[in-house]
Amino acid sequence: MQKNIHITVVNKGTEKEFDVPNDVGLNLMEFLKAADHPEIEGMCGGMALCATCHIKVLDGSSALDELSDDEMATLETLPQVFDNSRLSCQIKLTEKIKNLKIEIL
Repeated sequence: MQKNIHITVVNKGTEKEFDVPNDVGLNLMEFLKAADHPEIEGMCGGMALCATCHIKVLDGSSALDELSDDEMATLETLPQVFDNSRLSCQIKLTEKIKNLKIEIL
């Protein structure tokens, strides 16, 4: 069984790659903040209320859980939302995810 999740982060035209243990117990927002991405604020603390952790999932969305009603309602408040928009606080880094490519907005 694969022990790491390969995450590619696109931010302002550059890409960084990370291998994260799938048992780290973090959500994607917490990981991105720890990896020094100040664009990810997470002002609500991961409760799907503020959308300050809005991202686009470019690859790997099939391994993610469906959007919750709370996540969908928060995304609908944004001036610009995409078909692949997600709140990074709602993406748990689990063994279901092998590869994930996201873009920070």
